[in-house]
Formats: sequence, C-alpha cells, structure tokens
Amino acid sequence: MNRINYQRVMEEQIRQYAKGENVPRLLLHSCCGPCSSYCIQCLSEFFSVTVFYYNPNIYPPEEYVLRAGEQERFIQEFPVKHPVSFVEGAYDCARFYETVRGMETLPEGGKRCFACYRLRLEETAAYAKAHGFDFFTTTLTISPLKDAQKLNELGAELGEKYNVRYLFSDFKKKDGYKRSTELSREYGMYRQNYCGCVFSLRERAAIQQ
Repeated sequence: MNRINYQRVMEEQIRQYAKGENVPRLLLHSCCGPCSSYCIQCLSEFFSVTVFYYNPNIYPPEEYVLRAGEQERFIQEFPVKHPVSFVEGAYDCARFYETVRGMETLPEGGKRCFACYRLRLEETAAYAKAHGFDFFTTTLTISPLKDAQKLNELGAELGEKYNVRYLFSDFKKKDGYKRSTELSREYGMYRQNYCGCVFSLRERAAIQQ
C-alpha cells in the first residue's frame, strides 16, 4: 500500500487556503507543550491558532496539571506571527476509561491508542464546529511513536462528520520532531517519559525493570 505524504498534503492545503488578508482560524489539539512547540511555530505563520488542550487520558491528575501548565507557559513565552491562544477541555477521565474499556491489556500503539486518538480528535472537531473554526488538526503526528496514517484517516473522517476542514499533517517530517526537542530545551520545558495514560505508564515501568 502506498503511504500518503501528509506533509506535502498540508503544504498544498496551506497554499490553497492560508493566503490573502484573511487569516484562517485553526483549532490545534495538543497532547503536551513539547509536542506543540514546533507545530505552533509552523502553523502560526499561516493561521490564527487556538491550542485545545483536551487530554482526559493523562494519569495521574498531577501529571495532567503539570502538562497543561507547561502548555500555557510556552504559548505565553513563544513569539509568533499570528495570535495563539489557549483553551482547556474537560478533564473527564471517566470518558477515557469508558472509551478503552476491554482494551486495557492491549500493547501500546494498537487499538486502544486508536480509540484514544478518536476520542480526542472528535472532541476537537466538535469544538471547532461549535466555535466557527476554519480548520482543526492535532500535534500527535509529530511523535515518531504515533501512527500518522491512522490519525489523518480519523481526522478526515471527523472533518466530514462535523463539516470542518481537517488540516492533514505529519509534523515529524522535515526535522519537525528534532526541532520540537530543540525548542523544549530552549524553553526549559518538562518532557514526560511516557505517552500519558496509566497503561502507557505501566508499560514503561515494566520495560525499565
């Protein structure tokens, strides 16, 4: 199966829609500050960006608070061409656990993660529709450990469902992930060593034993 180069697709979308005097509004789902750093740098050149921090999967609660705080701090400190703002979604852990019920023992990177992708992307699409955004997308494609093909398939599906343009992406391309690590160091950001949920935390702990 031929894999789509979503970086090129994004560049074509930007050429088509993000031009002229009217700056499009984009809702960027963010998993954490470090992953958002390069995405914000890239997207704020062409869009008025609102970072949507919706991550009910994160465990424990103090980890959630720490990551949300780092996200807000980065937005406040990072210089951008077009405005970047912050919106925090509901920290509804019960919704996450209901979403992945029956998949608790599956390995990281499989069906449980896909269900989590859908949960967070659907909330983002719904928010984008309700608040009149021109586009939505996610920082998740910047991670080498995330399935960009699946994320973009879900984004396209949800964009059609909610009638909001989905901005395709593969932010790790063109050294995007490398740049995110550089920005993280430059801004002294906290970088977690597990994806976020209790299951990924347990899996990481088992590997380290």
